[in-house]
Amino acid sequence: MSGEDLLHDLTREALVVLAVATMPPLLAALAIGLVVGLLQAATSINEATLSFVPKLLGVVLVLVAFGGIVGGLVADFTREAITAIPRLGR
Repeated sequence: MSGEDLLHDLTREALVVLAVATMPPLLAALAIGLVVGLLQAATSINEATLSFVPKLLGVVLVLVAFGGIVGGLVADFTREAITAIPRLGR
């Protein structure tokens, strides 16, 4: 495998790891924002902190729940990328 192919594979894998690592908190913020937005529309309460605080708490809870899995995924990719550095010059 040439250095170019290896770099291409590492870049593709980095994008996949980025997408998987950011998906849980983003989906939680999206779902909570949708529910709070519907509640605000139904009750005509337009308070900015009412949408911010639940999203913040939801994202923190998701990061606590999935932090170990995401951290392991990122650590494995980082380890693989660092060990591939000597092969990039070939």
